[in-house]
Order: sequence, then structure tokens, then C-alpha cells
Amino acid sequence: MLSVSQAVERILARTTTTKLETIPAIEAHGRVLGADAIAARVLPPFDNSAMDGFAVRSGELPGSLPIAGVIAAGDPPGTELAPGTVLRIMTGSPMPSGADAIVMRENVQDDGKTATFKDPAPVGRHIRRRGEDVDLGDVVVSAGCRLGPGELGALTSVGLSNLEVRCRPTVGILSTGDELVPVGTVPTEGQIINSNALTLAAQVEEAGGVPIPLGIAADNLEAVIEAIRAGLEHDVLITSGGVSVGDFDHVRPALDALDVEIDFWKIAVKPGKPVVFGVAQSGTLVFGLPGNPVSSLVSFELFARPALLALQGAKNCSRARVPVELDTAFEKTPGRTNYLRARIARRGGVLVATPHTKQGSGMLSSMVGVDALVEIDADVTSVPAGTTVSALLLRAV
Repeated sequence: MLSVSQAVERILARTTTTKLETIPAIEAHGRVLGADAIAARVLPPFDNSAMDGFAVRSGELPGSLPIAGVIAAGDPPGTELAPGTVLRIMTGSPMPSGADAIVMRENVQDDGKTATFKDPAPVGRHIRRRGEDVDLGDVVVSAGCRLGPGELGALTSVGLSNLEVRCRPTVGILSTGDELVPVGTVPTEGQIINSNALTLAAQVEEAGGVPIPLGIAADNLEAVIEAIRAGLEHDVLITSGGVSVGDFDHVRPALDALDVEIDFWKIAVKPGKPVVFGVAQSGTLVFGLPGNPVSSLVSFELFARPALLALQGAKNCSRARVPVELDTAFEKTPGRTNYLRARIARRGGVLVATPHTKQGSGMLSSMVGVDALVEIDADVTSVPAGTTVSALLLRAV
């Protein structure tokens, strides 16, 4: 069986990128930039004050000087500071000609007419120079960056109101199994709610994709073939359940019937061993995930999520990986890499992982409040408490 890293390498090798589109910056949060964004303006656009205070000539301090006026944010540049005077100035206001320093208001005594300065002010203090942040022609954000609030703020500040991004991949989500009923349905005896469909849709959205619900396919080969055929119209198809070796596991035979090229089946991982990955004739990436809720969720994180980000041209397709100290001992059999659902806490300068008490692949409650997947290598059998191991962060801690 392949290792997790080998499987991801093979998936990414089969992944292309979606088309480019131009959208308003206001709609671009979470999207992946498709081309380097070049500054159309400088930032700051003019010399301005970094503080509320007084614009001064540094050579005239210390001493008491008359206040000749006020410069407010939004005033046009061009005000001149006359020798022997100071100007009250607000943060972000344009620097007057003749001034070479700003003194913070807190460090000045004034009665509204005269300002008294006890200390000298070095040239340049608290002045933000034109273009010191971003100059004309600078690359503000590189292609492949997933846009967050900081990136969007920088891009719009330099005049980029429309951005070229990669299209969001469409992702068909198909569940299989006669025992499943849709979310919102009251199950009868022997039935279970199809929570995987909602979980996977949320994961797809978080990874930048567009989830397309395809419903539930009955446990017969013909039904699974027709459902998968419809799903192959999308950039990615994710199925849940029916990928093992049971009498009613029809996903792999259905993929074969539709000429989907199977790249691999089964990974040396726990949970989530029976994972299928293939590529359809149309280019659709197909992921057959296990039906057990935790196996499905973890398999998506390890295999499908990197592919969705790669489709969008993201430079970084992996979760942040950090060292953590395991606060409880853990035992396992060799052969498969284990991923433990865990909460992370900071103790001093160390991240400490506390695995959930329930680690079964069918125990969806083990994903509630979880911060990370703690990785225990395949060949390891015993991990004493206090051992430093690697963890994939599912959210900031």
C-alpha cells in the first residue's frame, strides 16, 4: 500500500488548474490569485503623519512656538509650514512643506495658541514617506496566494479593484448506501442520517470549491453507475461509502464500467484505508472515500483538500504542520500511519496535544472541538507521554 505522502504526490501529479476569471475584489476573499498583482499606485500615496501631533521644523526645537493652524486627514497636500511656527496635524494628514518631523500630541503642552516642546525631535520622526510601503510596479501579492483580509486590503489600497483569480472547482458529492436518509429526515430503525454529505460540503467550501450535492445512490451497481456518470460532469467527484470489499460495495466496479482510470486503491493510513483515486476520461478527479464518518472526514483532509487547492493554483496545498507534545501515551500496531483527533493547548512555549478519548472511525463526536490531526508514523508502535510528534492544524491555536 502507498504511504500518505506517496498518495498525495500521485494525486497532485494528475491535477491541472482551473481557468482564470476576473472578479471584483470585494468578492475575492478566499480565492486564489491567478497572476501576480502589480501595484498601480504607490503606498502611501503622499508623505503623511503617522501620529496625531504637531508638524515642526526639527531645528527649532525645543522651545515654545505659535500654532499656525490645523491639517486634517483628507486635506489636500500643499500646506506650507512658516518658519517659527508649528501646525497641529492628524494621523494620515499630508505633511506640510517645510516640516521635517512630527511630535506626538502627548509629548506637547499647548493652550490652543502656543505649543511647548521640552525635547528635540530628530528629522523624519513619525513621518510616513510616499511609496515606502509599496512602490509603483511592485508585486503586491504573488500568483498562487489564497487571498485573506490582509492581501485584499493591500491590493485595493494600490488601486486594484478587480482581480484575476482561478475559478472555483465544482465538486460533486455522492453518498452510497440503502441505509442512508437525507439530512432532515427522521430515520426509521436500521437507517442513519447522511451526515457525510453535509460534512464533505463544508470541507469543500472551506477548501475553496463549490459543493454540488448529488444525493444518495442505492446499493446496486446500476444505480451507482448512473449517479457517478452524472458526477463526472464536475471538476471533482467525491463519493462516500461503497469502496471496500463488501458484497454491496459498488463504487470501484462502477468506476471501471465508466472507464475511470484508477490510480490507486487503499492507503497505509488509519482511519481511511480504503481510499480510491482515479481520473475520468473527461479529466474529472475522482475520490472514493470510506463511508465511516471520521474516515471520510480525515481522508478528505489528507487527499481531496490538497487536490482542490492545487486545482486553484495555490502555492501551498497543505495544512500547517507543527511539532506538538503528546500528553498521553499511545499504542498501535505497525504498518499504517495513524491520525489522532486532538485538541491543542499552549503550555509555555510548547504546543500540547490531547487526543480525543474516542478514536473509532465511526465516532463522529471525536471531531467536535478538534484542532489538529496528530500524526503517528507507520513504523511506530509505542509513543510515551511527553513525546514530540507532528500534527496537522485544522484551525489556528
